[in-house]
Amino acid sequence: MARATPRDDERPPGEELSSYAPIGDGRTVALIGMRGQVDWLPIPNLSSLPVFARLIDDETGGCIELEPVDEYTVTRRYVAGTNVLRTTFTTAKGKATVTDALVTGVAGRLPWAELARRVDGVSGAVAFAWRVRPGTSLGTASPWIERRESGPVIRSGETSIAVVGSDHGQRSASPEGYPEISGRLTTKKGSRHLLIVVATHDEPVHLPDPAIVDEGIDRTIAAWRTWSREFSYDGRWPSQVQRSALALKLLIFSPSGAIAAAATSSLPESPRGEKNWDYRFAWVRDLAYTTHALVRFGLREETHAAISWLLRTIRDNGPELHIFYGLDGDVPAGVREYDVAGWRGLGPVVTGNPAQGQLQLGVFGDLIGVCRTYVDAGNVLDVATGRMLAEIADRTCDLWRNRDAGMWELPELQHYTSSKMGCWQALDDAIHLAEAGEIAGSIDRWKAERQRVREWIDQHCWSDQRSSYLMYPGSDDLDASVLLHALSGFDRGDRMSTTIDALTAELGSGAHLYRYSGMQHEEFAFVACGFWRAAALACVGRGGEAVAAMDDLVGQGNDVSIFAEMIDPASGEFWGNLPQALSHLALIDAAMTIDELVPGGP
Repeated sequence: MARATPRDDERPPGEELSSYAPIGDGRTVALIGMRGQVDWLPIPNLSSLPVFARLIDDETGGCIELEPVDEYTVTRRYVAGTNVLRTTFTTAKGKATVTDALVTGVAGRLPWAELARRVDGVSGAVAFAWRVRPGTSLGTASPWIERRESGPVIRSGETSIAVVGSDHGQRSASPEGYPEISGRLTTKKGSRHLLIVVATHDEPVHLPDPAIVDEGIDRTIAAWRTWSREFSYDGRWPSQVQRSALALKLLIFSPSGAIAAAATSSLPESPRGEKNWDYRFAWVRDLAYTTHALVRFGLREETHAAISWLLRTIRDNGPELHIFYGLDGDVPAGVREYDVAGWRGLGPVVTGNPAQGQLQLGVFGDLIGVCRTYVDAGNVLDVATGRMLAEIADRTCDLWRNRDAGMWELPELQHYTSSKMGCWQALDDAIHLAEAGEIAGSIDRWKAERQRVREWIDQHCWSDQRSSYLMYPGSDDLDASVLLHALSGFDRGDRMSTTIDALTAELGSGAHLYRYSGMQHEEFAFVACGFWRAAALACVGRGGEAVAAMDDLVGQGNDVSIFAEMIDPASGEFWGNLPQALSHLALIDAAMTIDELVPGGP
């Protein structure tokens, strides 16, 4: 697409969220825009305050820029089977590619952050300008530059940043005014230039040899491709499913095995702002869905690491089951708001999430369900996990009659239908594990309560008038999260089929769905809900509709097949945090469910 290079005072604040492509190294994630700019990069960990955060702080957030000086067109793609991004810039004078990687080491991730930007001349000559401009870490630090014999080093709080490279044309380090390191380079056919940003937190800074980093880019590509070869999917939508699996891999925090719900914080779900949350935590729900997908893909190492981390973290922070945990295994508490503008001025900007401490009954089904998936794949639970799951099944029996906050983490406590269905799933899966000899407990009690839950739902949560499950008894509202329980097996019959029709009529927009009644007037369509609908259609035997919906939905990611949390069905504009694990998980689960249930795929 053609664009002129904007001056800083002309650049509109807040790039389209769909313009960003993520890269990562198993510890953190960078977001790269169509102009070659890095507008988001927390250091050292994904959950850390971002040193580069122009995404949500246009004035002092900081960025890493690398862009042609002249007017250009741009295309980009991931190197096949990897999370390494390759962008092609074409000007009237020539063409060049930029290959971006968060480099991994010989034996796994590096102990420091290393963003490598390889610029290759393809034809003619292309002049690039670049700069590394650290931010204030959401107003908590004031960066400065130290001049060292080896070159300038940027300090920002406890973070140290250095720039090295080869033929990268470093010209200035500005200790006065706002600190930055900048330069210019010009490609010609066959030329290669390297711009490398290295960073550490409360540690010495390693200054790498650019030649070794150049090799490291190729090693990183090879490592991603090795991982992708272990990935097993041969269904109808191979490229989209593989890209979603790679997006999920970016969200796996390799030091612990935890899986983040998203890579960002505070991106608004609505043009009014306010619904701005930090999703850089590990939700039990999302981790359960991810592990289910990893098992189906045959990815043994990630499966074991994720489920072991989750079970250990629950035990360490027990006896209560929390709905999410920190990536390092703690229980986050509280929300902090920062005095920065937010994306397009839509605040607030926060760390933390107010959902902590809520009762969400569905999490019982998520946890026991992921353990069932693990066992059904041929694995064996340890004794302590068996005891814990039996206790959770007993707790489900005791608590299922209570009101809760529901899957959508709502302030109004109600008898949400999808939460009751989650309790049914918890007991159904506990019975399955007990009958398989994996847990010991009151199986007769679990069977009796499972039946009571089903009868209660049938009696109180179904509306003959609407031919649909309701959001909760006494309400006329609908809730798309009940579609998850076509997949769980609670209902794959006529009631679920007519519920799909009711949801489509009230909350549908093309192949997309809004979350629940009223949200079509407050926010945008929730990406995962559209995929849940496609999967549910397959579960109730409406295979043709399922395939058609899926064909529509998989094409609505951005140019590199990444999805955010929400999408405007009319414009395709992204809203909410990204990349969003639940969106990519829903795509994967829908694809695999449809392939399993609907004949005629490859």
